Amino acid sequence: MRKRYLFAIPLLFIAILVGAGCLTQTPTANTVGIIYSKGTGPMPTLLATGQVDGYIAWQPFVEVAPLANIGKVVVYSGELPPAGRWKNHPCCVLTSREDVLARNPGLVDTLTTATILATKYINENQNESAEIVADWLAGKGNFTYGNITVSSVDVLERAIPTVKFTNEPTESWMNGQLEFIYALRELKTLPGKLSNVSDPQAEQLLFETGPYQRASAMLNNGTIAIPPKEQKQVGVGYLMSDHHAALFVAVKKWQYFNDTYGIALKPQDSTQTRPEIVDLIVHGEKVAELKLIPGDAGPQLMQLASTDIIQFAYVGNPPAISAIDQGTPIKILIALNNEGSGLVVSRDAPVTDWPSFATWAKERAAEGKPLKIAAPGKGSIQDVLLRYALEESGLIPQEI
Repeated sequence: MRKRYLFAIPLLFIAILVGAGCLTQTPTANTVGIIYSKGTGPMPTLLATGQVDGYIAWQPFVEVAPLANIGKVVVYSGELPPAGRWKNHPCCVLTSREDVLARNPGLVDTLTTATILATKYINENQNESAEIVADWLAGKGNFTYGNITVSSVDVLERAIPTVKFTNEPTESWMNGQLEFIYALRELKTLPGKLSNVSDPQAEQLLFETGPYQRASAMLNNGTIAIPPKEQKQVGVGYLMSDHHAALFVAVKKWQYFNDTYGIALKPQDSTQTRPEIVDLIVHGEKVAELKLIPGDAGPQLMQLASTDIIQFAYVGNPPAISAIDQGTPIKILIALNNEGSGLVVSRDAPVTDWPSFATWAKERAAEGKPLKIAAPGKGSIQDVLLRYALEESGLIPQEI
């Protein structure tokens, strides 16, 4: 039996209204307020304008704060307490609808292969990959949040090395996914298929590792098979995050992958900074037309998957887990990355690490001015990480 490393997460959230920068109810001791923002995009502006004291986000938004001189990184997600608990924690995944897996497994294998090759390229060419991602996200221009402007290339050059790009669905990776299931159950956000099943049953519902195994075998043999041609356009969802850099690199470096491995995601319009339609090509033969669809957040992509608007998704694992719990017919194929998030606070905060952050939080709570920390969404990776860390340090999260 796998060891479950869980801490009690408060499940009764006290209703709190925000006004004039303070809480309308008398907070309990050691309270930290959590504000759920719409994605991570607004967070730098919220911090710069003093609406929050800090935020926990995925990259590259973590690195925006120090480069824009509005904040500083307290700790990256792999180092959050409990000590060692979140080292190499799972983050984003590639998913496929089950009907595509059944109808054209070769197509799934091919896209999996392209993703694996792009991940390898990122790890071997981090600086170039940072420029590619900056080009995709901002045309190599600036990230702008109100009056805050910072070079996208500079941000990505700092962000990419903090993300652990990996694909293999190892046992430890699967165990990490199960830990998130335990946490989501504690948060009472898994009321469906995954609410009360054994670990082996959960793994059966979540994963399909065949595409990874077949892709690895093709790469080891030096021969990529040509799958049956897909007649309909295939939707591929993704988020505007460097965590999904494998997709961006595969498209932007299509000529390299075509010449080196005989597989390519070739944009139909090479002049586009962010291509929308790409051809999946194997050994010179077009096997599918892919429509790349960006989303604001993981749950939105999972909604598109549930209605068959997209057939594949580069997405965070909690949204994928929640979608499977709710009956969306998808499977998790491979990892995209581990870690890659961080906690940021204002630049003048008396904080240098997690222990000093916990001390600051307790002092503010004692003064009747609990910290306000923004998180992407309830049940997100970042939310779970923050709640565990607070609980470990004797702090009580309260939703604002």
